[in-house]
Amino acid sequence: MTKICFLGAGSTVFAKNVLGDCIMTPALEGASIALYDIDKNRLRESQNMLDNINKNAGNKFTIESFLGEENRKAALSGAKYVVNAIQVGGYKPCTVTDFEIPKKYELRQTIADTLGIGGIFRALRTIPVMLDIAKDMQAVCPDAWLLNYTNPMSMLTGAMLKLTDVKTIGLCHSVQSCVPDLFKALDMPYDNTVQWKIAGINHQAWLLEVSKNGVDLYPEIKKRAETKTEKHDDMVRFEIMKRFGYYVTESSEHNAEYMPYFIKSKYPELIERFNIPLDEYLRRCEKQIEDWDNIKDDLVNNKNLTHERTDEYASYIIEAMETNRPYKFGGNLMNTGLITNLPAEAVVEVPCIADASGIAPTYVGALPPQCAALNMTNINVQLLTIEAASTLKKDYIYQAALLDPHTSSELSIDDIVSLCDDLLEAHSGWLPEFS
Repeated sequence: MTKICFLGAGSTVFAKNVLGDCIMTPALEGASIALYDIDKNRLRESQNMLDNINKNAGNKFTIESFLGEENRKAALSGAKYVVNAIQVGGYKPCTVTDFEIPKKYELRQTIADTLGIGGIFRALRTIPVMLDIAKDMQAVCPDAWLLNYTNPMSMLTGAMLKLTDVKTIGLCHSVQSCVPDLFKALDMPYDNTVQWKIAGINHQAWLLEVSKNGVDLYPEIKKRAETKTEKHDDMVRFEIMKRFGYYVTESSEHNAEYMPYFIKSKYPELIERFNIPLDEYLRRCEKQIEDWDNIKDDLVNNKNLTHERTDEYASYIIEAMETNRPYKFGGNLMNTGLITNLPAEAVVEVPCIADASGIAPTYVGALPPQCAALNMTNINVQLLTIEAASTLKKDYIYQAALLDPHTSSELSIDDIVSLCDDLLEAHSGWLPEFS
């Protein structure tokens, strides 16, 4: 029997998408689903929701819940696929801390979960938990695939691939939505005859090719982007495309804090000019909490609840491995010569094929040099953060922050070191001890 274990199942809406997709996949009928979380109430809510979806789809899956770290091995035991969606430290206190302490240094952020000070400290508190999960997996499901959805994607996936033997692939929403969303924003028709190729690193992968019936669509895309003068949500990405030649996968609010050009205390007018939503992740979290109170009953206790398969990668990858029908997707994994002008120790996001043999990444070659150069500014931070997590040496934390594009463009060396010390103290209950 195929077993799918979902870590962080208390993320009920995301569990509905990923596991609801699995329940709606005929090739996976008869599989068992193990839900794992450390929050009793949220775990129970997800179980109720999935039980209703399963019942209304014919009761073809077995669903069981496992609460707390003491039951994590039991949840993982015999799993063939493990989906990771944990958040260590939660919105409160840790995410709020990642925003509020940097503000004391006049360092502002938008999302703070992938790079920058917020991304560094999210990684430092999450990697130890991931390594504990890896130990459990190696003990009770050593051949399982870990499908990681948790951010910071490149740092966590890189830590798993460098420091453990767990077969890990990082999955993100930004690749499959990049081109359809771009075309919609520019009022261009999109269908499956549009061909595109994306590669780079997570949240900063590049739309290298886009065409229809052999015709390059980039000139039309750039022309329409130039004429889109009204305020909109993609202004940072359009500016990046204008200056560096290529459209980047992840949203403008993310990319505003991955580069040194947009969030600058010396030029506050840039925030208005490029429509940059500072503290955006805090607002989203608060809204999700408020919305959850409004939708919870219908989602959790709705006996008639059904589900339609989404475009999340996980169920399609699992289906491809179970049926040997190949499936192409954008995945994050170690750069084994896939992108020739990025380092071998980096995690890259490239087209991959899943089938019964597992997951095979495709060769991309060299990125345009300016795109590789921008990627390297992010990779430097990722590699040093993983080094900090693996050695527990504080200097690597400082160095990661000192090399972060946004942080280093705003603060002095002394202030960056002091900020890191303040965050280490504030997160002390969530972090190992660094020397």
